[in-house]
Amino acid sequence: MTHASLTQARPVGWTQPEAPASSMRESFAQTTARLLDEDLSVVLVLADISAGYFVEAAARHPERVINVGIREQLAINVGAGLALAGMRPVVHTFAPFLVERGFEQIKLGFGHQGVAGVLVSAGASYDNSTSGRTHQSPSDVALLDTLPGWTIHVPGHPDELSALLSSAVMGAGCVYLRSSTRCNATASPTGRMHVVTRGARGTVVAVGPTLDATLAASDGLDLTVLYAATVRPFDKATLAETLTAPDVILVEPYAAGTSAAEVADALLHVRHRLLSLGVPRLELRRYGTPAEHDAAYGLDAVGLRRSFVSFLHG
Repeated sequence: MTHASLTQARPVGWTQPEAPASSMRESFAQTTARLLDEDLSVVLVLADISAGYFVEAAARHPERVINVGIREQLAINVGAGLALAGMRPVVHTFAPFLVERGFEQIKLGFGHQGVAGVLVSAGASYDNSTSGRTHQSPSDVALLDTLPGWTIHVPGHPDELSALLSSAVMGAGCVYLRSSTRCNATASPTGRMHVVTRGARGTVVAVGPTLDATLAASDGLDLTVLYAATVRPFDKATLAETLTAPDVILVEPYAAGTSAAEVADALLHVRHRLLSLGVPRLELRRYGTPAEHDAAYGLDAVGLRRSFVSFLHG
């Protein structure tokens, strides 16, 4: 029995949210609640984080909103077990607890057993920077990328998250959706890379929430800017087809160089230069705001422009 066959009418008392979500986390909650109402095979597994968003959904579906408490590895295993039983699990908590702490369970519970589910994180690289290193996860995408077959989405706006989450839950396969408190001012198309601007001096690939800062940084530099909300599979075709000059800049909101091999493979037959920007290996031990971390890592508009200009004139 597949999850697509287990649908039901919306229950009495269900109403469409009156206003669009103002944050990715709110978008995740609204979209997941709707999917729980619409499909009997969808099950949400929480590890305390975001439980407050699902009080009403849990009351409607107590058997399909499961909070295991602060036991993240158990949450992954419960999700994998539900997948073995034919359900479509959505497992959620902060990124360092979901991916880094739960990595062995992801590798074995989902990968080794050959079942599928959707992992949705919050906290991104350092949204919770003031909570210290335990709540930071700039390596989550790179770590999951060591496992075969995962689709990885990095939305840059709450509306993008809703669309990508709906598609992931109603689809198949293993999907990681990385949410963040940082977002662009407006939503962009998802799916293939979206051409935002065209230029002759090179190409910048901006991933998820980095788009607005990238556009500000590239203003007047005659660069093509591509936007990616999905990084695995990496859209190699669009990058190759739109390339005007063999200089590529990759801007990722997680570990620098995570997609460098993907760019190299896309341009295997083109002599090119690549600048990979993202969160460096250096650990900041003074826990400021996320914006202060951006500035320290050179990922704000000022820092990005400095790197762009240096690279193009190097």
